[in-house]
Amino acid sequence: MIYYTREQIIELTQLWQGERLPDGRPKVADHLLEKLKSMTLEEIWLPLYMKDYRFQFEGELKPLHAGKKLVGRAVTATFMPTRPDLMDGIKRERGTKGYSGTCNQWVVDNLSEGDVVVADMYNKIWNGTFLGGNLTTAINIKTKSGGAVIWGGVRDIEQMEKIDTQVYFRGTDPTPIRECLMASYNGPTRIGAAVCMPGDVVFGTKSGVLFIPAHLVEDVVNSAQKTQAKDIFGFAMLALGKYTAAEIDSTIWTLDMVNEMIFFLDTDPSGEQYRGLDWSMEINAAHGDQAAIDELMKGYLI
Repeated sequence: MIYYTREQIIELTQLWQGERLPDGRPKVADHLLEKLKSMTLEEIWLPLYMKDYRFQFEGELKPLHAGKKLVGRAVTATFMPTRPDLMDGIKRERGTKGYSGTCNQWVVDNLSEGDVVVADMYNKIWNGTFLGGNLTTAINIKTKSGGAVIWGGVRDIEQMEKIDTQVYFRGTDPTPIRECLMASYNGPTRIGAAVCMPGDVVFGTKSGVLFIPAHLVEDVVNSAQKTQAKDIFGFAMLALGKYTAAEIDSTIWTLDMVNEMIFFLDTDPSGEQYRGLDWSMEINAAHGDQAAIDELMKGYLI
């Protein structure tokens, strides 16, 4: 089994230049995680897609708690079907590392506050139940606000529903976890059509799960906040009859509209949290700067 070391995780995530967790995973700031909780999937997805991160979303998952959002830092695990010689090696490794129990228990035992288990169980549901009532309780205690994303099964669903921890999964079965083993821990993994790296921010909504690369979180949050600010201003102007829907929906606003929006955000109570955002690209586009226009149009042309 491959246990990615701190040095290997840093190499994998070298675009991240900020603080790191003891195991080497990027530690995205808590205040950014809090901001994400008020944002929508579409607000977050678009700037990632525009930066060519095209395989970050998976919608074919079931949420344990309908409507409960999940935001946290990914701890990844990749499983595969068992074979005797490989299992013997993992059992020897388990002894040298002092682990006990099954591989899924090892992952949960090493979680910390804010972590989200992201486990590729290769869509195994029968004999592929990564979580049940006990391990979901352990996740709740260890991570507090964290949870799990399982490309496989869970069991004890009636017990799990009583625990205030969000879990996304493929299906349920009464069988325990069997005939599988963990091939890698805290390395790149796949959840359906999406790719997740250790330390990615897991963004779970009622629509599905998005994995945000740590080094892009701040940019994504700023972009989403600008979308929210434009919506607040746009809704207010439509209510007043000041601008038409076509003008508000336009990708490139006039200079008058941009300046009026900035004044609105600076003076209206609804714009307080959006004050200080950088609108230079929108201003440059309004002046006819082609580079700024091209950048803003990316979101329209996808």
